[in-house]
Amino acid sequence: MRPIPNDLLHAQQEWHAAYRQLAVRPSTALRRQLIRLSAEVMFHPHRHGRRAGSWAALHGAHHVRSAT
Repeated sequence: MRPIPNDLLHAQQEWHAAYRQLAVRPSTALRRQLIRLSAEVMFHPHRHGRRAGSWAALHGAHHVRSAT
């Protein structure tokens, strides 16, 4: 399994943070940020030809991160 690049991991963490903020305080700026981050995560070069393990590792990293 290839290691997840730091920029992709950071974008995913920002996406989750923006999503949580949007649930509490809806705003156009947060929706735009979420759309931008969604595109950044979805079209990251690492994701092209990804394996299921890479995707699971990325989401697993989020769940470990939010537990602290």
